[in-house]
Amino acid sequence: MKNQNDTYTPILVGIPTEPVGSIPRPRELQEALLSHEQGNLTAEELEPLFDEAVSETITRFEATGSPVVSDGEQAKSSFATYTLDGLDNIAPDGMIIPFEDGHIRRLPRLTKGPFKYGVYAGSYLPRAKKFAKRPVKQAVISVSAMSLLYPEDGVPDYSREHFLSDLVKEAVADIRSCFENGAYQVQIDFTEGRLAVKLDPSKQLLQQFLDLNNQVLSHFSEKEHQRIGIHTCPGGDHDSTHSADIDYGELIPMLLTLNAGNFYMQMAGEKNPEASLKIIGDHLRPNQRIYVGVIDVVNETVESAETVRDRVLQAAEYIPIDQLGTTDDCGFSPFSDDVATSRDTAFAKIKARIQGTKLAYNELISKM
Repeated sequence: MKNQNDTYTPILVGIPTEPVGSIPRPRELQEALLSHEQGNLTAEELEPLFDEAVSETITRFEATGSPVVSDGEQAKSSFATYTLDGLDNIAPDGMIIPFEDGHIRRLPRLTKGPFKYGVYAGSYLPRAKKFAKRPVKQAVISVSAMSLLYPEDGVPDYSREHFLSDLVKEAVADIRSCFENGAYQVQIDFTEGRLAVKLDPSKQLLQQFLDLNNQVLSHFSEKEHQRIGIHTCPGGDHDSTHSADIDYGELIPMLLTLNAGNFYMQMAGEKNPEASLKIIGDHLRPNQRIYVGVIDVVNETVESAETVRDRVLQAAEYIPIDQLGTTDDCGFSPFSDDVATSRDTAFAKIKARIQGTKLAYNELISKM
């Protein structure tokens, strides 16, 4: 029997366009997740609600004309913490990440070793593929984000070096699980890129993060690299960000040293997108595709198809059309309690992305 990787052929019609991933959960599911956290609802009782939410999410995705869909991360606790579900060596009082609007997110903290993932992202794919008629992409959390679980004062009888060795193995297994379960593309969420520059302006922390991710990527072939992407944004939670004040130019050249084939990059919400696009054009390698963010997910106004078209045309001035794609700046609801954006707004924005990308492609090829 052939491995899926051997039979894979990319879908490239016009300018490729893909979602980042997360979609706001239905209110009924959000309430059920809260009830589960409080011990009033079992995991088994959540299953039919997950089925219903994923089915409806994929149906709405496909109705927009999206050539690639996701499950909207309906069954994930969050894009960052799904790997920790069911673990007994995690405490809630880890690193604090402050957002511009004053709210915070707090990462968990590792209390003892060894470290293994409680859940692999590939386990979400069978449910999604049960409902999907189009290729399904799957997001995974980056190894660098997971490295922040290790406390500054260490863990008894479990060195940081031992932790990182175990962590890299788990991150590789997480991506493998997605390919094994039929993912079309795998997207590594690397929202801590600009945050690393904010925490350490010398960029030593950023370089450590990049080295960790390249260590994971070294376990995959060049062909597999073309199905692996890196997503970067300055955070997007409750219509706020954690590191948008950091100049994108501080990240981009180093980001593009990652050995991945695809990059999903925030751009619509940037104050000076043209400057960032020029830097991308100057550092882009031949085997890389840039999926430019053309939808501002922290702005509740729904873009018109013409606005999206103009953003794509601007990107095409710096990025060759055969290396260009479009996406959303970030997920619409990376944490299950984020209700800042409605499902209707999210899908209206996705539809505008798809329509605007087509308009831009038609205009570009008419000039060739």
